[in-house]
Amino acid sequence: MPRGRPVTQDDYDRVRALHAEGLSRNAIGRQLRRSGKTISEIAVELGLTFDRTQTKVATEARVADAKAKRAALALDLLDDAARLRQQLWEQASYVDHGGKEYFRVDWTLKEPTFADKQRILSSVGIAVDRAVKLDEYDKADASVSGVDAWLAAMTGGGDEDE
Repeated sequence: MPRGRPVTQDDYDRVRALHAEGLSRNAIGRQLRRSGKTISEIAVELGLTFDRTQTKVATEARVADAKAKRAALALDLLDDAARLRQQLWEQASYVDHGGKEYFRVDWTLKEPTFADKQRILSSVGIAVDRAVKLDEYDKADASVSGVDAWLAAMTGGGDEDE
């Protein structure tokens, strides 16, 4: 069952004219109140392509920004792990509440209890694990990009519009 309104000859004519003015697919879609998919389909039928340079540059910038944020987060996680680990050997303060009269008891130990050291080490492990996973993510991404480049070179492919 078809959805939406049918595409008319006027739609084809306007897409051709707006494309000639240099408008993007999405800008044309907004003007014609059509989806990007519909505009793309019309453009294909008319033999038109859209310049994707700006999209490509913006995407590359976002990828680079995300990679930088992951690297900064990985370093922060390693710093967190180091600070947490240091707590294993520092004085630990404890508080206990209890009883009908809500009696409070405070005490200090030379080091955290064994159970608390286990919890600290668990937290250290989680922080280190997450930092390593962030690094592995970027290494895997770089290796895929390298394989893509090699495949494109071997097959004669390039950055062509569809």
